[in-house]
Amino acid sequence: MDRSYNAVTGRKSQIIRDAIGVDYSKYEKEGIAFDYEAMMNDTGYTLEDHIRIQREYNVGNTPVFELHNLTALARKCAKPGKGARIFVKDEASNPAGSFKERRAAASVYHAKKMGYKGVVAATSGNYGAAVASQAAMQGLKCIIVQECYDSKGMGQPEIVEKARKCEALGAEVLQLTVGPELFYETLLMLEDTGYFNASLYSAFGVSGVETLGWELGHQFLERYGRHPDVVVCANAGGGNLTGTARGLKKAGCPAQVVAASVDLTGLSMASDQQFNRKSFTTAHTGFGVPYATDPDHSDVPRSAARPLRYMDRYVTVRQGEVFYITEALATLEGMEKGPAGNTSLAAAFALAQELDQDQIIVAQETEYTGAGKHIQPQLAFARKNGIELKFGDPAQEIPGQNIIFPEKPSLIKARDMDLDRLRRSLIKHQVKNCTAPLTDGEVAYLMEETRGSEAFVRKTLEELGL
Repeated sequence: MDRSYNAVTGRKSQIIRDAIGVDYSKYEKEGIAFDYEAMMNDTGYTLEDHIRIQREYNVGNTPVFELHNLTALARKCAKPGKGARIFVKDEASNPAGSFKERRAAASVYHAKKMGYKGVVAATSGNYGAAVASQAAMQGLKCIIVQECYDSKGMGQPEIVEKARKCEALGAEVLQLTVGPELFYETLLMLEDTGYFNASLYSAFGVSGVETLGWELGHQFLERYGRHPDVVVCANAGGGNLTGTARGLKKAGCPAQVVAASVDLTGLSMASDQQFNRKSFTTAHTGFGVPYATDPDHSDVPRSAARPLRYMDRYVTVRQGEVFYITEALATLEGMEKGPAGNTSLAAAFALAQELDQDQIIVAQETEYTGAGKHIQPQLAFARKNGIELKFGDPAQEIPGQNIIFPEKPSLIKARDMDLDRLRRSLIKHQVKNCTAPLTDGEVAYLMEETRGSEAFVRKTLEELGL
């Protein structure tokens, strides 16, 4: 067959269908709408099934820790009577060191059940290690396609570290330069091998994260006799928040769900020149915003990660603030965790100061650290790429130019994003090919997608000429 870029991407629908075994066309409804809940329910796995599968492969049931010293520090920065108790759910205790093993366990299990001989995952992050770990446990081959280098052959220490971990767990790692070749090479790999597409965005993977939210709800009830008030989820592609929020709901937990991303405004994730001018490879706005407002630009026709359906609030933190809280977690609490996983903790530290002292806020995940994922190689790499490192007010930080560590912890802030602006952007993406007024069914679908009122959706459509 023709292996040119245009030919391969032109065959993507059939390649993806063969590689995941799902006919997405049956979920399509009138116009732009599709049946999201039907897609999620058709995985064939209940929450109880996911719990059983994960326990079988040593995933989940991770501990929750109260961070007494960080709570005390937050209270020193807060107004009298403020400063909620800060907790963290330690997902680094999963075999490959992150919450993404919950997604991987579900996808690899399904691949084996369906008779696939191996799995392919496109990721530069922790998900690759999670898939490699689960493939090893469940006896499948594994290929990780990784966006790793710029055109000069320079790779970020965190991404290179993750490649080493994938290889150590038995996976074959295909390392690529930044750009559109990632999707092209992944399609080729799926077509050539006939392996399962262990996508981050499939219903199998995202429903596997529901166990995390479900555990949170039950752990707090059993240990503290109450639900947490706020759960902060690090947000990139949206599957973490989506799965956790759905699990919290199934546990009957009414906690406010807050998305948190590192602010990398102004940097393009697909730019060769800017690829190595950031110190975070996930949980940042370069993924968080586009995947929230246009979730279906992923490697499956309809993404199961749809965070705007579930988030109550979306905040950003700065790179320097996350590095600061990472070191504070180590020196004050004796827990050394990877910087990207501490995005939610930096936000939780700031948000705790808005809440009363008898309230509970949870940073929903941690990740493993070591080698290239540690603070020091990350900062040395930043300096090598011309990034200025200094102490001051992180509010003055300019992504791609400097990293500003807070002079004092009170300067750590959670800055709100305009959710209505994101909702309007999602609607604009959804209707970009529409020329006629939308039906009532399509309007109802957009209300679900945005958690917006009918008046809000119709006003936005009117502004767009529809």
